[in-house]
Amino acid sequence: MLPLVFAGAAAALTMPGWGEPHLRVAPRTPEETQRIAAATALPSDFTAPQRFEDMPAGAATVRARPGTDAFSQPSGNMDFEREMDFKLGNALFTRDWVSAPSSTTAADGLGPLFNSRSCQACHVRDGRGHTLQGPDDTALSVFLRVSVPDPGGETHGIAGFVPTAPDPVYGGQLQDKALPGQRPEARFHVTWEEVEVPLAGGEVAHLRRPTYEAADLAHGPLAPEAMLSPRVAPQMIGLGLLESVPEADILAHADEDDADGDGISGRPNVVWSDEFGQPMLGRFGHKAGTATIREQSAAAFSGDMGLSTSLFPNGFGECTAAEADCRAAPVGAEPGSPEVDDASLDLVAFYARNLGVPGRRGADDAEVLRGKRLFFDIGCQSCHRPSFVTHRLDGQPEQSFQLIWPYTDLLLHDMGEGLADHRPEGRATGTEWRTAPLWGIGLTEQVTGVGSYLHDGRARTLLEAILWHGGEAQSRRDAVAALDPADRAALIRFLESL
Repeated sequence: MLPLVFAGAAAALTMPGWGEPHLRVAPRTPEETQRIAAATALPSDFTAPQRFEDMPAGAATVRARPGTDAFSQPSGNMDFEREMDFKLGNALFTRDWVSAPSSTTAADGLGPLFNSRSCQACHVRDGRGHTLQGPDDTALSVFLRVSVPDPGGETHGIAGFVPTAPDPVYGGQLQDKALPGQRPEARFHVTWEEVEVPLAGGEVAHLRRPTYEAADLAHGPLAPEAMLSPRVAPQMIGLGLLESVPEADILAHADEDDADGDGISGRPNVVWSDEFGQPMLGRFGHKAGTATIREQSAAAFSGDMGLSTSLFPNGFGECTAAEADCRAAPVGAEPGSPEVDDASLDLVAFYARNLGVPGRRGADDAEVLRGKRLFFDIGCQSCHRPSFVTHRLDGQPEQSFQLIWPYTDLLLHDMGEGLADHRPEGRATGTEWRTAPLWGIGLTEQVTGVGSYLHDGRARTLLEAILWHGGEAQSRRDAVAALDPADRAALIRFLESL
């Protein structure tokens, strides 16, 4: 195991790029840098697992439980005192918020318009959400983002930033639930088109292409140029470790102009941070649209539940001036105070930062190793980068100096028209998505009871998710489709072990 603590005084680290004000880091020595390069080198031998590969979160790895709570454990290296903060954060994460005014003053302020009453309702047992299954299904862990082009809008000095604005009436997210006396902004509807994909060996895969519609709009139609994008909640495990990967190590894998000629042009999303008032590297969300866990949590409180924080202080959530009834409704805080105070926001962020990654299952199984070789032969690692070493951190012992195996480069990639939402976010275009981490992906159905993959949950199996890959990943997708059935099964077995 790489050492968790390195002797020497902590010092500020000047990074190429946009800076990491969310972290207190110490510089790496040349010796450390050399050791890290060796530890994260791509494998050449597939006859046995790599060293420490069975511990995807380093010392923070947790035991892979067989039940639905597999994603709900604290970091494996957390001490007892900090575990109490984790439990308090969990209580806030699972809390059902209520409307104001209420005798439960610590938990009121919900809405007036919202998508969910709790964080956990979207992130089902800290795992992925799922999309609507049919016309009568109720949206619970899926919502529709909405924005309009804003050619003259603020770019914050970020090169390549594509300015957009919320819909002038409905804001940046459609809320499909409302408190009594209020009307939901919309009802979501999805229709499915079945797509057959022939595979080598005479097999046929059946994909689903969704079409989402916002129906029963409360205040008339959306703006004519409105861009809609369905999103399901992503899994929560390992977020603090992803937040602690050095910016320089992420940028080292960027290749915007495909200088190496491998057809992969990963590039960073750079976003404006309301938390720090500066451009930062985006890491979180399906398009890497947010830089930190704390800001992501605050944005969810506002957009998903209509709860104010110090970062997003409107007690009415994101209701626009056109939604006068919403803005006039009671709020759950005294004037000048947020409904979710900083102490509560910090506890939720701590909880999200420390949800443990389960250990690998069967990393030394012969079929898994064969699937791993195929994964690398096909070139999947070009985007799903296997491993990093996190910063040495002051104040975050769980994330400090860990060798981790998330299988993501945290960069944006053009995934083609099949997955396109045609809605920019920061520097991300309408066809670009952040590489999703693969750790824990084999436990998704165990945790949530539903196979649900990709940004909108359309894929019901890992094979379906692969077959939706296009754009930069088209050749890799085609290679999977061309595998004989036994090899294809081995590849899926490898993914299921992650």
